[in-house]
Amino acid sequence: MKPRTGPAGSGPVPGRLRGIPALLLQTLLVVAVALPAGIAIAPAFLGPDRPSDASPAVPPWQRAPTTLSAPGGTDGIGPLSAAAAVPAGPALAARLNETLKADGGGTFTGVVQDAATGRVLFERAADEARVPASNMKLLTASAALRVLGPDHQFSTRVVAGPKPGSVVLAGGGDVLLSAGESDPGAVLGRAGLATLAQATVRALKDDGATGTVSVLLDDSLFSGPPLSPAWSPEDVAAGEMAPLYPLALNSARFDPAKTTGPRPQDAAMTAAEAFAARLTAAAKASGLSVTPGVARVKPGTAAESAHAKVLAEVRSAPVGQQLDLMLQSSDNYLAEIMGRMTALRSGRPATNDDAVAAVLQQVRETGVGTEGLRAADVSGLAPANRVSARQLTEVVRAMTSGADTRLRAALAGFPVAGLTGTLGERYMDAATAAGAGLVRAKTGTLNTVLALSGYVVDADGRLLVFSFVGNGLKPGAANKAALDRSASVLARCGCR
Repeated sequence: MKPRTGPAGSGPVPGRLRGIPALLLQTLLVVAVALPAGIAIAPAFLGPDRPSDASPAVPPWQRAPTTLSAPGGTDGIGPLSAAAAVPAGPALAARLNETLKADGGGTFTGVVQDAATGRVLFERAADEARVPASNMKLLTASAALRVLGPDHQFSTRVVAGPKPGSVVLAGGGDVLLSAGESDPGAVLGRAGLATLAQATVRALKDDGATGTVSVLLDDSLFSGPPLSPAWSPEDVAAGEMAPLYPLALNSARFDPAKTTGPRPQDAAMTAAEAFAARLTAAAKASGLSVTPGVARVKPGTAAESAHAKVLAEVRSAPVGQQLDLMLQSSDNYLAEIMGRMTALRSGRPATNDDAVAAVLQQVRETGVGTEGLRAADVSGLAPANRVSARQLTEVVRAMTSGADTRLRAALAGFPVAGLTGTLGERYMDAATAAGAGLVRAKTGTLNTVLALSGYVVDADGRLLVFSFVGNGLKPGAANKAALDRSASVLARCGCR
């Protein structure tokens, strides 16, 4: 997967959103939706009455916001009427059959459902198992929210080492560490190694430590091969994936600002060396010194870290916020980490195979049928994955309207058409402007694969969920446009 991570609000904004200040757009783009089962909602940003230049024909929930809602207010989101018209299937199919056409070879499958009732409004080879690319991450997000919960945080700890004067850096699943100070307002960098080092020095001094400190690394939380054989070595070399470890800087990137290109091949040691450098700087002012170099704990002694005295700890952003980042930027590494942490919390080892098994178990328990579904990984990078458009749509529907309200936490992470994440530079022409700012969907891209699965409130105020999956497509052809035009059709329905 080669994510496009242009900043929210970058580039021209088409249609009804053009002319709104960028800061306002960035503030109002994505709403985390908490809705009871079977009730559809629309984002409605309310504030003092102000004249609007939106056409009277444009329904309120599709108009661009003119003011910020009051901070902490309770009226920011209102439910849509259950009496809103449901698009007529034949009329909708006629429009989608005009837009959902492959350019230069290959085919698209697809499903559109009414979110509140589950009624199928459009389907084309809906049960055909296909390569889903990064739409696989929707299954992973659903499973992580069910098992870990949206508020769960991962801890990175420093514990007393096996010998006097030694400390152990123990990874706990946070791969969004920064080398600097912890940033409580960030997701990437919520926990910082400089903050962890400073707290470690304070604890050592409180314990009366003097002289030299040595640093050990415990990255034993995961087991099995750090790379899946299902991933192409070329993709790994290109930086689409890297060996998996339970701690890393910047989602295993050398530079948080560069999300493409080669990655560290030993992300845990890279993080440990950064911690040792910060510890050296912090210790100097306290009369301590740090032995150069970092060693991994010896086999058989890693379990001791769980029972050793904790000297310092930093905690990650909550899982819900990490999943938002994962979906927005289509982060393969973070998705695989979430799969392994889901496996651990399910009582399984943290291996590639157990991550897949844990995710599929949760998909089944959500009520989504898994007949024909094959999973080789949980990020979607593996071309051996097979998921149908119906299964993807049902996962999205479980998030918007299902009984398990923990899944609502995933909705804010869906990229917004023309504005955020991997959809930030799409929906920029007249053919797709109707979907800009309204379509919220997860993208998927491999060499001959494109997918788009998400949700949208149509012009009649009906919440629709959908999935379109193209396989065998011609690389470089205009097939993203076909997906975007089709999602825009849903936004401008009612279709009678």
